Amino acid sequence: MKKLLIVFVALALAGCSGVPVRFPTPVNQVEGKDYKVLGESEGSSVGIMLFQVIPINQNDRFQKAYDEAVQKLGGDRLINLTIEERWWWAYVLNGYTFTVKGTVVKDLTNK
Repeated sequence: MKKLLIVFVALALAGCSGVPVRFPTPVNQVEGKDYKVLGESEGSSVGIMLFQVIPINQNDRFQKAYDEAVQKLGGDRLINLTIEERWWWAYVLNGYTFTVKGTVVKDLTNK
């Protein structure tokens, strides 16, 4: 019984770890000087909690949505970000949809 409890606690702790997400933002840049504005874009990603304990795509969904929005227009990053999260429920799982919107820019200083 003790071994089963130890295994359960170890699995629960392993499933609760995540990676901090950092969205790159401009520092004291003037539009048109250090970057080129490519346009507005948005990206989204869905994560699921199966049986309320098994995370599926929970930790990566933020970065995936950000990367999708940036890559749609071939840019380097987003400025003027807005983020939104919606959730939904089913009998055996909860779903979380993360959406990021913003202006895609291409850095000119990296060339």
